[in-house]
Amino acid sequence: MPRRWQVFLTNSTGDKLVNNASINVGIVGATGAVGQELLQLLHNRNFPMAQLRLLASARSLGKVVAAAGKKYVIEEATADAFDGLDIAFFAAGGSVTRALAPAAVKAGCLVIDKSSHYRMDPEVPLVIPEINPEGLRSHRGIIANPNCSTAVTLMALWPLHLAFGLKRYFAATYQSVSGTGAEAVRELENQVSAHVRGEPIERKVYPYQIAFNVIPQVDSFGENGYTGEETKMMLESRKIMGLPQLKVSATTVRVPVVRAHSVAVNAEFERPVSVAAARAAIAAFAGAELVDDPAKQIYPTPLDFSKKVKCGVGRIRIDTALDNGLALWVSGDNLWKGAALNAVQNAELMVRSGWLKPASARA
Repeated sequence: MPRRWQVFLTNSTGDKLVNNASINVGIVGATGAVGQELLQLLHNRNFPMAQLRLLASARSLGKVVAAAGKKYVIEEATADAFDGLDIAFFAAGGSVTRALAPAAVKAGCLVIDKSSHYRMDPEVPLVIPEINPEGLRSHRGIIANPNCSTAVTLMALWPLHLAFGLKRYFAATYQSVSGTGAEAVRELENQVSAHVRGEPIERKVYPYQIAFNVIPQVDSFGENGYTGEETKMMLESRKIMGLPQLKVSATTVRVPVVRAHSVAVNAEFERPVSVAAARAAIAAFAGAELVDDPAKQIYPTPLDFSKKVKCGVGRIRIDTALDNGLALWVSGDNLWKGAALNAVQNAELMVRSGWLKPASARA
């Protein structure tokens, strides 16, 4: 590994890079919720940037955004906007990725994309660095980020798979409104305020009122009755874990929580399980924090795991309906591990490994 990549660990924000690299970075969708998280994380984790360019739609052109004492002027995201960039974090929707990612790759820019557009492309690695980092070496210009619910769920299931051999899992998600976007967060806040004032409650984002309610639909329904989000959890889990025959059944639910998703998981394994061994596996895993003392009412909650690097895992117990089964609960930040943080961690690992170098070093 070249000496220019030097690493040390920090307990507050995870791996932090300290080096003399000069990587030119872009964020597409910089004004959105995930784009804003990317902006803060890149600075807080000291990602080695020589230049940072913020790209968004034409309506945000010229807007000034501040971060870490610096001011950035939003540029329009066009096919010509990637010249000179070494890496671009795409934090917009699939249509933007479809339109602009090929141009970025053609310009010599590595794309790390949060949308679902390339996730199931067999030539595009879908990577959670704690699970399948080897995929970062085989990219052809694009690396996909997993769905937020998939990422949070697998932070609990991967170490258990290594310990016992995962056979199948069932999941019920409790997904925060920030996963839909800033407009959904405002809708929840407005509905709560309207309820307190005794005023009529309006809804625009969701088909039902979200305040004081739960909605058992995330994404649109397919012909088989499963939503796109539920299907993503199945297909992405198979690809990331390298288990093409893994059986998954998920029910995804939107709940009136602002930030961080939670998932109730029931998993069946090939080998005999125990609560003690499961807790040990979770505690030893880099992506998870064991929070499991039911006698003291200690378990993860979304409030506790908002803006945390790791996902919390608790309520671990023997499943009474499955052979070699475990039931558990996991909470994790959908805007961090489910999106922005995972993307930055992928880029950090590539830097540390010498797989991402600035154009000047590649010449």
